[in-house]
This record gives sequence, C-alpha cells and structure tokens, in this order.
Amino acid sequence: MRIGIYSRVLKTDDIEFLHQLLLLLNERNMQVLVYDDYYQQLNQSLPLFNTVQTFSGNESLSDNIDYILSIGGDGTLLNTLELVRDSGVPVLGINTGRLGLLTDITRDQLNEAFTALETQKYQLDRRTLISLQSDILLFGNANFALNEFAIHKKDTSAMIVIHTYIDDEFVNSYWADGIIVATPSGSTAYSLSCGGPIIYPTTNAFVLTPVAPHNLNVRPVVIPDHCTISFEISGRSDNFLCSLDSRYETIDQHVKLTIKKANFTLNLVRLEETHFFSTIRKKLMWGQDSRN
Repeated sequence: MRIGIYSRVLKTDDIEFLHQLLLLLNERNMQVLVYDDYYQQLNQSLPLFNTVQTFSGNESLSDNIDYILSIGGDGTLLNTLELVRDSGVPVLGINTGRLGLLTDITRDQLNEAFTALETQKYQLDRRTLISLQSDILLFGNANFALNEFAIHKKDTSAMIVIHTYIDDEFVNSYWADGIIVATPSGSTAYSLSCGGPIIYPTTNAFVLTPVAPHNLNVRPVVIPDHCTISFEISGRSDNFLCSLDSRYETIDQHVKLTIKKANFTLNLVRLEETHFFSTIRKKLMWGQDSRN
C-alpha cells in the first residue's frame, strides 16, 4: 500500500508524533511518499527511512499513491484538495490542529485508521465541490473549492451590491458586505458563522448566504446543486474580492462570475464509528444545554 503524506508547516510540537507515525507505517510495510516541500522540513528534524520517497503536485497521484494523509487542521485539508484534484485518491484527515470537522481522525486513532485501510473497512464520503467560471482567468487551473465561494467588499469600503441569478432567473440584488455559496461541507464553516443552516454532507444542495446584509429580511437560501449561480457586482469601490476556500483574487465590477457543481468529488475516508451528528455535537457543541 502506498501512503502519501501532506502538510504545510512542520511544528515543533508535532515532531514526536510524526516520528511515531513513520515508525507505524514502516512496521506495517507501507510505502511512504512525502510531499516534496514537507519532506525538506521533515528531513531536517527526523531520521527518515531510506524507503521514504517524495511526490509533487505535478504528477498523476492515482498512479503513485493509494491514500493521502492530510496532517494538520481543516485548512491543511483544503490545501490538500489542490494536490488531489480529480484523481479520486482518498484522503484521511489526521487532526493535529484545533477544531477539525473535516480532519476528524485523532492522533490516538492511527492504528485503527491504518487497520481500516488494510481491511477496506471504512466509509468513503464523496464530498461535493464547486467550480468557478469567469470571463477572465481566475485561480489558474485550481478553480474549485470544497467549502465555499465568496464575494467580498475590499478592505473598509462601503457595502456592495451583488445582483444574483439562478439558471438565468433573477433572484435578488444583495446590498451587503458580500455573499457566500457554500457546499454541504462548507455549511459548517464560514456560512454557518453568517447565519447559514447546517446541511447534511450528502445533501445535493448549495446554500446562498449573504454577509452582513443591509436588509434585515434577507435570509440564506438553499438551492439544488444542479443549478447555475451567476453574479454581477457593483459598488462605490473599483475592486472587490472573490475567494475559493482560503484562496482569493481581486476583481473589478466588469467581471462576470458563475458557480456550478464541479464534475468530480473529494473522497474523504471516514472511520465506520464516526458520524456527522456526533462530530458536530462534540466539536461545535451543537445542541449543548446545561439542562441535559
């Protein structure tokens, strides 16, 4: 079995954990490939086995790797998506960060997780992605996101007006600081903090959530994910921001933006005893009440 390891920055507190991880993979006779930038960091702090190889984002992952371990928090897993793309390679999120809704495998569950891989006893969550189309090149060849697409006013400028259409039918002109199109995975992220609903991960829907709308009666809207959502922006400022997960670009009001469901998914490995509602109860303290 070929295991890829991806992370962004090696933290001092994680060195011993990573040492134990590599020992465990070696004991199980798993071939280890480390993302090349991360390999350089590891190589300065840990004794790496001679069998450890490297990989980059310029190769076909499915030809070389069976599973990828994304080590960090949810932000690291969002970065992992840029490597995995449409390869279909399953991703295990190992949580060494803080919240970890997507990276829900803990340090103490490594043995359990690797046994699940070897015996094929796990659940594979196929998470919907969104893709962005525009009349200018934005985000290079990584014009997709797992959590959300967002439009924002820039800096401290006045609110903007976002004219919104679904399947070419006019929906509303949002006077707001911005707007979010969230997937079910992203419904528990930025959209939730702006008053959006929690959506079950396998629901075929997007949620359209305004950011600080000027009209009090404007609320989030849940729509089928086969719809095409398009935007036109106006405002006092010449420039605005649009983002895909943690990446952003500066645009002007002449740019036309269209959001669709991507034609591929991100495959997340979930241990069989791990469930969505137990995760959000535990990590978001959802439904917590001192009377319970």
